[in-house]
Amino acid sequence: MKTSNRAFVTRLAIATAMVCVMSVGFAHEESAHAAAKAAKPEQTAWGIAGSPKAVSRTVEIRMLDTMRFSPDKLNLKQGETVRFVVRNEGSMLHELVIGTKAVLDQHAAMMAKFPDMTHSAAYMAHVGPGATKELIWTFNRAGDFDFACLIAGHYQAGMRGQIVVTGKS
Repeated sequence: MKTSNRAFVTRLAIATAMVCVMSVGFAHEESAHAAAKAAKPEQTAWGIAGSPKAVSRTVEIRMLDTMRFSPDKLNLKQGETVRFVVRNEGSMLHELVIGTKAVLDQHAAMMAKFPDMTHSAAYMAHVGPGATKELIWTFNRAGDFDFACLIAGHYQAGMRGQIVVTGKS
């Protein structure tokens, strides 16, 4: 096999392996959502999956085809467990993903490169047109965090918001 053919086959094999890994780790299917919720909650820089029994506040967030969230700024207190009621009032799929700006920037760049990539985690809600989903999250760390729609092009169009979590007094 020629060197150029070998290099091509190697690059193709690496790309295929990356797609397979991403597909397993980032599934949109309902079974993946159930698995993400059934798994042991994992601590992140922006908090941890919350229990419905611990909800101390409900926040409704509307997703719009103007590539905006309403509201797009939230002020919370450390220790709050929030039930997000996420309503997609648009005609296309949107999602709400909570994270740090750095994590969301990185994930958005990956989604732009691989627009068909799917993902699921306890801090994400994928909401079809006209549908409503819930996400429960405990903000056990103070700081400035973000939420965004990471569907290719949505984040780049400005579909993001801010969460400020103030420490315990």
